[in-house]
Amino acid sequence: MRTHSRRPERVGEMIRSHISALLIRGLRDPRIGLTTVTEVKMTPDLKQARVFVSVLGTEEDRKRSLQGLNSAAPHIRHEIGILLRLRNIPELTFIYDSSIEQGARIEALLQQVKRPPESPSEESDDKL
Repeated sequence: MRTHSRRPERVGEMIRSHISALLIRGLRDPRIGLTTVTEVKMTPDLKQARVFVSVLGTEEDRKRSLQGLNSAAPHIRHEIGILLRLRNIPELTFIYDSSIEQGARIEALLQQVKRPPESPSEESDDKL
């Protein structure tokens, strides 16, 4: 029986770090907007990587950024191969991560619940 290896997690974290650095330095594709790499999930054989990204902007900005990232995937993959020197460089698939958006929505709902109830209007006091 084989034990669970942490290698895919470690490699995924290194890939996340390198892709983030590439995004900071700037890729030349104008479609890629303000993008943050939130997580990289590797397959156990390290041949595929799902790169989860968060994009600041409208739905159209998100779509354009994902198109730009997926078209730049071969270049990014090449850069990762140079930096990490892995035997097999994983195929990259970029996926929009809506968890930050969902977290912000939940936080807003929690803030609404925490607000103190509105004080009764002055009119109700006058009727007594």
